[in-house]
Amino acid sequence: MTYNPKLLDPKKRHPEKQKNPDRPSGRKPDWIRVGAPQGKTYGETVDIVRKLKLTTVCEEAGCPNIGECWNRKHATFMIMGEVCTRACSFCNIATGRPDALDRMEPLRVAEATAKMGLRHVVVTSVDRDDLPDGGAAHFVNTIDAIRYKSPETTIEILPGDFRGDHAAIDLVIRAHPDVFNHNLETVPRLYPTIRPGARYFRSLSLLARVKELEPSLFTKSGMMVGLGETLEEVGQVMDDLRAADVDFLTIGQYLQPTPKHAPIDRFWTPEEFEKLESMARGKGFLMVSASPLTRSSYHAEDDYNKLKAAREARLVGIKAAE
Repeated sequence: MTYNPKLLDPKKRHPEKQKNPDRPSGRKPDWIRVGAPQGKTYGETVDIVRKLKLTTVCEEAGCPNIGECWNRKHATFMIMGEVCTRACSFCNIATGRPDALDRMEPLRVAEATAKMGLRHVVVTSVDRDDLPDGGAAHFVNTIDAIRYKSPETTIEILPGDFRGDHAAIDLVIRAHPDVFNHNLETVPRLYPTIRPGARYFRSLSLLARVKELEPSLFTKSGMMVGLGETLEEVGQVMDDLRAADVDFLTIGQYLQPTPKHAPIDRFWTPEEFEKLESMARGKGFLMVSASPLTRSSYHAEDDYNKLKAAREARLVGIKAAE
C-alpha cells in the first residue's frame, strides 16, 4: 500500500497533538471491541466479492462492522479501483495514481447485488481527480446496471465532491439514486490536516444542490468524532447540514487505522453519543444514527426504511396542522 509522503510522519501532520498527554493508548475501550468475522454467510459474501473481482470499502477501510454486515450479506461496494487520488489522514485506502476505469465493473456490481439478494445497496468510490468528470459517468452506469438487474433494489450512493463540478454532480443526481450520501467527516477547523484535498463548504454546497435539483431524494452525511473537535463545533456542523436540508446524519468514533494516520484525540463515550443523537434530533434531522461503531453504511437498509417512515410521518403531521 502506498501513501502520500506527507502522511508518513504524524508529527509533521499534527505537531500540536503530539503534546497532548491525555491521548488514549493503543488499548480500545470495551464499547469499541467487536468479534472476529466468521460464519457461513460471511464466507458466502466473501466468495461472491472475490469471484466477481469487486472492491469493498468494508475491507479497504478496515470497517469494524464487517463481520456483522457480511454475515447479513450486506457489503458496501467501492467502485473505480482501490487507489485514491487524495490523501485524507484518517483513511486507510491507498493513495497514488489509479488504474484506468474498468468498464465492466458496473455490471459486476449489479450481478453481486442480485446474487446477494440485496434490497438496498450502497455504492461508494475512491476520489478520482484524475478523471475529467471525477467518475460521475461511472457512477451513473453503476446505478443503471443495478436498476436493470435488480429493479426493486433501492440504491444509496456515497460519492466524493467531484471537485465542485456542477455538470458532474448534476449527472449523478439525475440518475436518481434513492439516497445521496456525502460525508463531511469532520469539523471545518480540522480540514487542513484531516481532509486536505477537500473543502468544507464545497461539500455542503454539493448536498444543498441535491435538494435543489431533486427535492424528493434523501440526503445523508456522516462525520467522525475523536479527532480533536469540540461539542460546539459538532453542533455547528449539524446546523450547517440542516441549512442544506440534509435528512440523515451519522456520527461514529474515529479509529486510527495505522500509526501513520491521524492520532485519536480521545474516545467519546456511549453516553456522549446519546447526547449527540439527542442534539441532532432536536435540530430537525429525519434520521440520526450516533454510536461509537456507527459508519455511513452501517444498517443502511434498516435506516432507509426508517427514513421513509419518518418522512411520511412528518408529511402527515404537516397536513394535519394545515
